[in-house]
Amino acid sequence: MVLEAVMLNVKDGYESDFEITFLKASIIISSMNGYLSHELHRCIEVKGKYLLLVNWKTLEDHTIGFRASTEYQEWKRLLHHFYNPFPIVEHFEKVELKH
Repeated sequence: MVLEAVMLNVKDGYESDFEITFLKASIIISSMNGYLSHELHRCIEVKGKYLLLVNWKTLEDHTIGFRASTEYQEWKRLLHHFYNPFPIVEHFEKVELKH
């Protein structure tokens, strides 16, 4: 499993619109091959700051399967205009800690 983590900075005053639109966009991402789950977290200390976490089966499910899809174009149309600056997407794998 691969965890996609993205810090999203939404333009001031657009937070409510972003959250409503994100709910619509969630239908898109959750329909993709390799998608496992996602969560959106609103920062308590900083207005307009969100953390998006998406679990994918493989890195390629996100970087190729989703990003090269026509569905991604709709995701982009719905959400990308809310961000300033544009977010950096990072991918993580779980570290198995053995005691």
